[in-house]
Amino acid sequence: MQFKDYYDTLGVEPSAGEAEIKTAYRRLARKYHPDVSKEAGAEERFKAVNEAYEALRDPQKRTAYDQLRARGYRPGEEVQPPPGGFGGGQGYGGVDFEEIFAGGGAGGGFSDFFESMFGRGRARGGPGFQGRPRPPGDTRAKLAISLETVFQGGSVRIGINGKTLDVRVPKGVREGQVIRLAGQGEGGGNLLLEVEYAAHPQFEVDGRNIIHQLPVAPWEAALGATVSVPTLGGPVELKVPAKSEAGRKLRLRGRGLPGAPDGDQIVELEVLAPTPQDTAQTQAYEALRDAFGSDWRRA
Repeated sequence: MQFKDYYDTLGVEPSAGEAEIKTAYRRLARKYHPDVSKEAGAEERFKAVNEAYEALRDPQKRTAYDQLRARGYRPGEEVQPPPGGFGGGQGYGGVDFEEIFAGGGAGGGFSDFFESMFGRGRARGGPGFQGRPRPPGDTRAKLAISLETVFQGGSVRIGINGKTLDVRVPKGVREGQVIRLAGQGEGGGNLLLEVEYAAHPQFEVDGRNIIHQLPVAPWEAALGATVSVPTLGGPVELKVPAKSEAGRKLRLRGRGLPGAPDGDQIVELEVLAPTPQDTAQTQAYEALRDAFGSDWRRA
């Protein structure tokens, strides 16, 4: 398997904090999202960004990855597993979990490098995972589910122990909830799937609420506008009040995760100045400069 530099993929330093890594991920995920980007190779870049974020957002995974990276590997270089392989279902550095990703979103299409490091290759029954066989009994694994699947409910398909299984996911399933599949574990035991939410390029979760950062132009924030906003149930129109500032939060009631009661979607405004593309747009910026003068920060 070939080494991947996840910090380079996200464009951050190895010393980057959690907030910086999250910001870089959201920026790149928006840029290369297949539904938005027209750039060549955008889908592959989107998958690479998702994989890098999945590795670095979790402290255990990041520690394990940093331990391997400290050995001086370069991107594309063949990785030599530590003595005895990556451990019996623990991954490199003793990360004690197996993971199964289902339901689309950020959880699909990870590389052999990621799977070998973090144990997913074993959960899928893939080759090359040098783990010790487990005794019969309950098998525990984490099931990363896309927010869209959490919102709608339904069935997701997973691969584990060389088998393909369809797992019914209840609408509004909570993180930490365990889905039990009788007789589907190793040696005929039960398979216990602990639910976690897969990272999403557009949304964050706060309890039952969904957080979304919405880019708006300066004139939309200043004058007010009606803009299209993505939600887990599809796009909706949102009225941005005049004289809004960056960081203002607007609420879409009932657009969060299902529950009792349903959560809301919180839209946080992010005021961005688009780069002028021609003479007319440059002149428009010059007119704004002349109209507001140099003391606009004081105001």
